[in-house]
Amino acid sequence: MKFTVSGGNKNAVINLSEKREGDILYLTVSMNIPSPEIPETFSVKWYYDATDIQSTWNPSLLDIHGLQFEWGQLKVQSRLASWMPVQSLISYNGTNKLCIAVSDVDTPINIKTGIREEDATFACEVEFFTKPTSPKDNYTAVVRFDMRSIPYYDSIYDTTAWWENECGYESAYVPDAAKMPMDSLWYSFHQMLDKDEIIKECKASKEIGLETVIIDDGWQTDDNNRGYAYCGDWEVAPKKMGDMAELVKNIHDVGMKVMLWYSVPFMGKYTKKYEEFEGMFLEGSGNDTDFFGLDPRYKKVREYLVSIYEKAVREWNLDGLKLDFIDSFVLKGKSLEYDKKRDYQSLEEAIHVLMTEVRNTLTSINPDILIEFRQSYVGPSIRKYGNMLRVGDCPCDVLKNRIGIINLRMTSGKTAVHSDMIMWNMKDSAENAALQFASILYGVPQVSVRVDKLSEDHYKMLKYYISFWKEHKDVLLDGRLTAQHPECNYSSACSTLGNKSVITTFTDSIVTVNTDSSVIVNASKYKTLVVKNAENKSFRVVNCMGDTLAQGVINNTLEEINVPVSGMVYLDKF
Repeated sequence: MKFTVSGGNKNAVINLSEKREGDILYLTVSMNIPSPEIPETFSVKWYYDATDIQSTWNPSLLDIHGLQFEWGQLKVQSRLASWMPVQSLISYNGTNKLCIAVSDVDTPINIKTGIREEDATFACEVEFFTKPTSPKDNYTAVVRFDMRSIPYYDSIYDTTAWWENECGYESAYVPDAAKMPMDSLWYSFHQMLDKDEIIKECKASKEIGLETVIIDDGWQTDDNNRGYAYCGDWEVAPKKMGDMAELVKNIHDVGMKVMLWYSVPFMGKYTKKYEEFEGMFLEGSGNDTDFFGLDPRYKKVREYLVSIYEKAVREWNLDGLKLDFIDSFVLKGKSLEYDKKRDYQSLEEAIHVLMTEVRNTLTSINPDILIEFRQSYVGPSIRKYGNMLRVGDCPCDVLKNRIGIINLRMTSGKTAVHSDMIMWNMKDSAENAALQFASILYGVPQVSVRVDKLSEDHYKMLKYYISFWKEHKDVLLDGRLTAQHPECNYSSACSTLGNKSVITTFTDSIVTVNTDSSVIVNASKYKTLVVKNAENKSFRVVNCMGDTLAQGVINNTLEEINVPVSGMVYLDKF
């Protein structure tokens, strides 16, 4: 590959140096400026032959994985508070062709690829400093090019390990509670919260196997019109919630842990604190009408936010916080102008300082504190501050939830990966409702339905799936996860630990078994699966409620078995 550099500060000297280790190339990019200046955007560009490349992958892709044009390149936009700098080119059989990653996950960076029509090559580019940062006189980053002919997911796993082991991005401690199923009240209650109904829901949730409740937006305001105009004071709405410490104690008495939602950046127009912080907002981080985004580059903002979370955890005895909208800290418009009142000029550095202070303060109170973030703030830096990463909001969407789970598993190491809260229409069949759960098995389930109001079939289905997930949790979360055909938004997935595996088929009708003990989950449209390589194993078929429908012994290398939608086949070696 021949690299060229364009852009950058007028006085900047940008050098490239290469080091090759087999089929992995490391390109060191260094920039030097005579005196500190805010770095201007510069790019490293190259061309790469489009041979046996049919799809593209990056952590932000939740739908189309095709190849884009040179003039409209597919890109991942990475910064500390959003996504991460990695993008892959993949062959049709799922082999890695080129996995591009950057060692610096905090600086605003774009990775871009697109087909050049003239010669069927990929026009590739890494853009550095796509948003203003603090002044610098030097900068160094390494671009890693993995060209090994290995499964695409292995190249992504190795990139994640590279960030952790060689680039210094260690992840936060993950307590056991972060890896247990949870009841989130957002889709089931929205802002219509009521302390008595919450207790009723918690009792029903605990009985069915959910271990933590996440109380979402609405606890801080009597207004139920959605939006964030009443966020910022973070005082309890007493008509809904009563005394928060008492409510938390009552939930603890049920046997559940309690997490509370906060929208980190937002300050609403109708709050007591609005006038105090006016002038310390980021333009465009809210809607700039009735709620605004606080600017963490001001020390007063950071101290206020940290004090809010510290007080809540101490006084209410909370087990965790759901810290939302970190990616809504954006830098544009008037916020780009210099202000000497800020102690940081770089937004990314200020977010880092804020979140480090939050983590240190809360873990000093409770080392097992639960801290949840969601897509898109899920990168290696964010993993230093929190121990739960959740798929972005996708209500009723089995496709996006399964893609989000698998994408996060490949880039999150040991951090607990959570589904978006599963929900469904109560008029739907139990089989269709169960698809919501079947699609997110490889992450920690979050449920957001009124458990106490479920029909008998839906209740039985949910209880079975939660018990199944708990029984196989070690395989599902700690096993090696592989997923086939990313260009099809994953046709199947399999997690293997020792001689056990859980396989989920989403679009495949033929399932290959490679372990002594396996469970095949049918999340496809097919009602008959062909099981391969399970000869002489016993089998048992269950429906989505765990009822046994058939059992016997597999006699053939290819065996056709009737399995209902959302049902399972248990396979065991004699």
